[in-house]
Amino acid sequence: MRTLLWLSRILLFLFLFAFAVRNTDPVAVRFFFDLAWHAPLVIVLLSFFIGGAILAVLSLMATIFHMRRELAGLRRELEQARLPRSGEREQRV
Repeated sequence: MRTLLWLSRILLFLFLFAFAVRNTDPVAVRFFFDLAWHAPLVIVLLSFFIGGAILAVLSLMATIFHMRRELAGLRRELEQARLPRSGEREQRV
């Protein structure tokens, strides 16, 4: 199984490497106010892919922090439920 995993990783790397080598033509990305960025196509694609991944992670941060706060509250409730109440005696069976 490990060899199959490594073989698939090597094949994926070779595919992406061949894609990068074949797409080295310079392209211009035009922004507003006549600004342009000239770079190889593979660099432009990679930078926009990384930018999209960063934006996706940042958009999930609020949800992750909310879930952490909720989990901490539930853990506190669980700890309080496990402690014996002050007016009750512990009964042993």
